[in-house]
Amino acid sequence: MKKISILKHCVGCGTCVVFCPKKAIKTYGVAIINKEKCTTCGICIKYCPIDAIKIDTT
Repeated sequence: MKKISILKHCVGCGTCVVFCPKKAIKTYGVAIINKEKCTTCGICIKYCPIDAIKIDTT
């Protein structure tokens, strides 16, 4: 099962929030993903300017 993870170096810039088509991400100092809304499309990963988001496939 795939899931999106926010890495420790997230600075909460909000770029992922803007581009998430499911509105599954909020920022509270760092990005927080709503696992129920997230479809693991990966758009947030593409647009994260500091590569602080990854897909776990385990």
